[in-house]
Amino acid sequence: MADTFSNLDLDLTLLHEIADGSDEFIVESITMFLQQTPTLMQDINTAILAKDWDTAATATHKLKATLGFFGMLNSQELIQEIEQSCKTGAPDELGIATKFSQVQAFIAASTGALTKLQEETQGRL
Repeated sequence: MADTFSNLDLDLTLLHEIADGSDEFIVESITMFLQQTPTLMQDINTAILAKDWDTAATATHKLKATLGFFGMLNSQELIQEIEQSCKTGAPDELGIATKFSQVQAFIAASTGALTKLQEETQGRL
């Protein structure tokens, strides 16, 4: 069963394909996302505020694959653009901040849906 959330930046098709019917895998994957993503988002935010572009690029790179795994393709594209901008010699600070705000909003909205799915799936175990 694949879940596509049309009003969110979230398509769990890949997660369900990899899980191959394992509710335990889905719960564990969502748990890892909910535990690791806030820390990475904070690391990115701190690095952007400090204009530490190397750290921002490293943290966005780490987050990129996770976003793809959860079908957060809009967020993944924005994070990739942030990463690339941070790697340039003169990053577009306003563009980075604007894109990161968009990613924060997408992830905040998607986190609620993931938490609900995690609870529902956990209830079936």
